[in-house]
Amino acid sequence: ADPCQNGGRWTGMSCLCPPNVDGTRCEFGASTINITAELGPSVMMLARVTNRNFSEDMRDTSSIAYRSFVEEFSRTMDRIYHNVSGYRGTRVLTLTRGSVVVNYAVLLHPPAGDKPTTNLDHRAWELLEAANTTAQPRNCSHSSEGLCFSTSSSRSALANAPVLNATELCRKYAPANFSRYYYPYRSGNSLLCITNCTLNVPGSINCNSG
Repeated sequence: ADPCQNGGRWTGMSCLCPPNVDGTRCEFGASTINITAELGPSVMMLARVTNRNFSEDMRDTSSIAYRSFVEEFSRTMDRIYHNVSGYRGTRVLTLTRGSVVVNYAVLLHPPAGDKPTTNLDHRAWELLEAANTTAQPRNCSHSSEGLCFSTSSSRSALANAPVLNATELCRKYAPANFSRYYYPYRSGNSLLCITNCTLNVPGSINCNSG
C-alpha cells in the first residue's frame, strides 16, 4: 500500500512529497513557505518544447512526470535569463500538449523610475530576445540532454503585482490540509508564510514533530 500522505507519491523506496510538504511520509506542512517572488511584477511567456512528449500525468502537479519536467525547464530558464536585469526566477503555470507547451511567468524585481510600464515592456523584450537567441542543443531527439524550444510573449500578457493579498497567497501555496494554519510574515525584504510551529518568530511554540 502507498504510505504517503498529502499528495505524496511512493517511489518504491521513499515518498516523493509535493512542494511545501515535509516528512518521511509527507505528513507535515513545511515550517516556512517563501512567497517573496509574488511581490514583484511578472511577464507571461509561452514556450513550446519540441523534444519532450506531453503525457496525461503532466496535468497532475504532484506527479513525478510533472515535477521532473518543471525542474528541468526551470534550470534551463535560469541559465538563459540570469543576465536579464531584474530577473528573479520562473514559475510554471500550466503544461499542455504539443509537444509540451509551457505557460510560465518570469518573475522580476519591481521596476525603478517613473515609467514602470515602459521598463516592463523593455524587460519583456529582453526576455524574449534572450530565449530565442540562446544556443539550442545540437541533438534535438527526445532522448537528448537539454531542451529544444521556441518562445513567445505579448504586450497583453504583462502582469503587475498580484491581486491576491498576502493571507490569500499563503492559503494558495500551503498544502491543502494545512492551509488554515499559515499566515503571512514579513522579514526584511522577504514575505514568508509561517505557522505557530515556525521557529524563531514572534509567538512561536515548540510543536516538536509537526
